[in-house]
Amino acid sequence: MSFMPQMKAVGLHRYLPIDHPDSLLDLQLEKPLATGRDLLVEVHATSVNPVDTKVRAPKDKTEDQPRVLGWDAAGVVVSAGPDCQLFKAGDEVYYAGSITRPGSNSEFQLVDERIVGRKPKSLGFAEAAALPLTSITAWEGLYDRLGISLIPEDNHGKSILIIGAAGGVGSIATQLASLAGLTVIGTASRPESAKWVGEHGAHHVISHYEPFLGQLQQLGLQEVDYIFCLNHTNQHWANMASAIAPQGIICSIVETHEPLDLNLLKDKSAAFVWEFMFTRAKYETPDMIQQHLLLNQIADLVDNRSIRTTLASRLEPIHAANLRSAHQLVESGSMIGKVVLEHW
Repeated sequence: MSFMPQMKAVGLHRYLPIDHPDSLLDLQLEKPLATGRDLLVEVHATSVNPVDTKVRAPKDKTEDQPRVLGWDAAGVVVSAGPDCQLFKAGDEVYYAGSITRPGSNSEFQLVDERIVGRKPKSLGFAEAAALPLTSITAWEGLYDRLGISLIPEDNHGKSILIIGAAGGVGSIATQLASLAGLTVIGTASRPESAKWVGEHGAHHVISHYEPFLGQLQQLGLQEVDYIFCLNHTNQHWANMASAIAPQGIICSIVETHEPLDLNLLKDKSAAFVWEFMFTRAKYETPDMIQQHLLLNQIADLVDNRSIRTTLASRLEPIHAANLRSAHQLVESGSMIGKVVLEHW
């Protein structure tokens, strides 16, 4: 009987509240092998996003095989499948992975090279691990879904409202939107989050607890051309509909729990679109390599100091207790930036 190499991982069998000691468990799992276009990556750092806590949230279901979460990683390629064309062993990479595959809360992980980018040279693994999921979401939301031009001259006089601008996605979206030449208005609810939003590229900061339109008018804006909603789509829907310009576009990343009244947009011929960064990997769309390309562009922007990492807190080592702490931090709803775990 041959011995299969083992690796450390953190996973779950039951979906439990995060304060339950069995909500996330230290495990020993079989180390996988790279085939096809997969890379086997040694994970040096991982970060926790709201999607981690949503997937782990209590539900009446049990997993026979442990489920490993984690959708952000930075590490080193150990081996590449025979069909790989973009990376080789020894390359430093970062990526967000796929919602349908085992996650990055493991010493080694398989990931399709088409959704992997080269790690920014100027960052350590922890700083890099804070970026992939939020950067992909922000990039796709702004450029693919809202259709904003990458050329600043094209966006002269145009404005965007980013709701929930102090979080992980917001911290990248404010930087990218500012680079694109837009007037950026971010929402925040506390002095420390408002300060963070201003430091990450927003020209103005308003409250998401008050109607948007009146606050925008106080800034001399009668409407905004784009809205990127990163927080409570239902709660902000009427305010977004009143603030969006005729023929403007609203994009949200936050699922709703009740129907949205799309009639509020009809008179303005305004559009609404979703952004879900796992779509390309989940459905293996013909353009899934766009995530490889955009992560490389983000790495270039980081390396030439056009944008910066959004790491706000760091835990080590990577094990169940620290991951439970990180999940609690994200679930609190008051996270600024990103929480990263590094070293096994």
